[in-house]
Amino acid sequence: MAYEKELEVGIEAVLSAAKLCQAVRKDIPDHIEKQDRSPVTVADFGSQAIICRALAQAFPKDPVVGEEDASAFNSPEMSEQVAQVTEYVKQEIANVSTDDVTEWINHGNGEPSERFWTLDPIDGTKGFLRGDQYAIALALIEEGEIKVGILGCPALSLDLPFDHQGLLFVAVRGEGTKVRPLDKDEFTTVGVTSPNDEEHLRFVESVEAAHGDQSLQSAIAQKAGITSSSLRMDSQAKYGAVASGSAALYLRLPSPKQPDYRENIWDHAAGVIVVEEAGGRTSDMYGKPLDFSAGTKLFQNRGVVVSNGSIHEPVLAALGDAT
Repeated sequence: MAYEKELEVGIEAVLSAAKLCQAVRKDIPDHIEKQDRSPVTVADFGSQAIICRALAQAFPKDPVVGEEDASAFNSPEMSEQVAQVTEYVKQEIANVSTDDVTEWINHGNGEPSERFWTLDPIDGTKGFLRGDQYAIALALIEEGEIKVGILGCPALSLDLPFDHQGLLFVAVRGEGTKVRPLDKDEFTTVGVTSPNDEEHLRFVESVEAAHGDQSLQSAIAQKAGITSSSLRMDSQAKYGAVASGSAALYLRLPSPKQPDYRENIWDHAAGVIVVEEAGGRTSDMYGKPLDFSAGTKLFQNRGVVVSNGSIHEPVLAALGDAT
């Protein structure tokens, strides 16, 4: 198996981070605010600390491009949250100090290079806070191509051979996509839905209206032959729904209020390889492959289209007519 060590280290780290996130969510923490006003919890920081520590120890030469940094730890009003982060991390890693946690979080402040990891410690923080979907998303990128993707979805349950809440998706380039319950080391290979599966011919989109043009997304889905109402969920769990055959399409089109917005790489990298290795297709709204070599954002792309493959061209055609 290619990337065996990377997969082993990544899976163990994501599972440990998922335990921390579940522990934090049980305690229903207050949230603080990042400068862009989106909520962030102690779970974001704790998750990033755990995963970055594991990557730094196993692959010290690999930069990690993560969403969070520990600069907020320096403010006096953050002292309570800093102590909380440290205590939650201690539940997973013994003998931890606040300095250790700060160092590990800041290991995620790397820059994209020939080989690097990208991490969203909690994708869908608003979903996390309201008790809905969120994901821990980790991907390895080499020379602009995603090689490994690990997607932990602690609140997700889908139409799978096993009925279980809490799923882990993993994909290695050229080796397919597998899924397992978070608490059982039993992987099942998954694939996208067929064009004849009318029950699952539906699309998923973000809960938050600000995350895309929902009216256009609905119109495009209908033109592509999808008549069912959308399934709305937070985070890259949407990629898991498409990869597992529970949905056929995920659209994230630029909001009219932010027409020039470009997506962060950590918001999509893990999900992209999970869908592609399950037999699906990803692109931007013009059909261009998503370019993960341009920096921390998808600067060369506008919008994201994720599908089971068979409906991708009809979706692109509908987008071309509508835009």
